[in-house]
Amino acid sequence: MPDTALAQDILVVEDNDDDFEATERALVRKHAVENPIRRFRDGMELWEYLNGTGRFEGGGVPESPGLVLLDLNMPGLDGRQLLSRLKNDSEFKRIPVVIMTTSVDERDVELCYAEGANTYMRKPVSWGEFTDTMAELYDYWFRYALRPK
Repeated sequence: MPDTALAQDILVVEDNDDDFEATERALVRKHAVENPIRRFRDGMELWEYLNGTGRFEGGGVPESPGLVLLDLNMPGLDGRQLLSRLKNDSEFKRIPVVIMTTSVDERDVELCYAEGANTYMRKPVSWGEFTDTMAELYDYWFRYALRPK
C-alpha cells in the first residue's frame, strides 16, 4: 500500500458510542488499519473541522481525508444534510462518502445517491459480518480504488 494511503484520515461521523467503538475495533484491532481514525458526533462537528471553524478554528485546514463514514440519523446537522453540504462544495465534493446506517428505507437510499453518496451500506448486525465488511470497505477505498489527487 502506498504511504500516502496510510496517511489519509478516516473520518467517522457517528453519535452512537457503541457503533463508533465497533467501527474502530474492526478497523484497528481486527484488521490492523494504520490510518488515523477521527470521530465526529454530528454533521456540524465534521463540517467545522473541515472548514477550520468553531472549536477547530485556528487549527489549520486538515489534509483531504481518504474516506468519510457517515451515519444518517444524528441530532443537529444529520447525515443527509451533511452529505448535501459536502457534495455541493467544490472543495469537499471529491471526498468519498460511505453511508453506514441501520436505515434500509428506499427513500434514504435514493436521496443519498441523488446527493452524491459513493456507497450506501446497511450496518451489518453480526460482529463477523461487520468486521469482514469493514475490511472489504477499507481495501476497496485505500488499496484498489483509483481517485484523483
